[in-house]
Amino acid sequence: MSKSGRIVLAVAVSAGAIGSLCIALLLIAPVMRYPVAVDLPQRVINPSLPLRQPSPPIDLRVDAGNQVYWNDNPLDLDELGRKMEEEARKDPANPPALRIDAAPDSGYEVMARILGQAKEAGIKKIDSMR
Repeated sequence: MSKSGRIVLAVAVSAGAIGSLCIALLLIAPVMRYPVAVDLPQRVINPSLPLRQPSPPIDLRVDAGNQVYWNDNPLDLDELGRKMEEEARKDPANPPALRIDAAPDSGYEVMARILGQAKEAGIKKIDSMR
């Protein structure tokens, strides 16, 4: 008897929900009679902005002795900040990404300094290779 009582209750609830839905549609239907102008996006044959190629990424490597390499060329940390600013100034709207490959034994201070210099240069895309 409890099984049939649950079935009847479920049917009564769903019938009530359908009735409420019908009443809601009857109230909304008169509003839907009036036309509404909608501006849809149109296909553009000649786009106004040309697609830009991303700037080539900067590959940095930091070895266990905290030596920094820019595209496999050794670099001093003071020179690194200046060089990152030069690269970011080439195309300020599209600065290059910075990809860092740091040895597990490299120092925290060196990484903090590299990230600070990248922030000052305006480089926002930073990837870790490990």
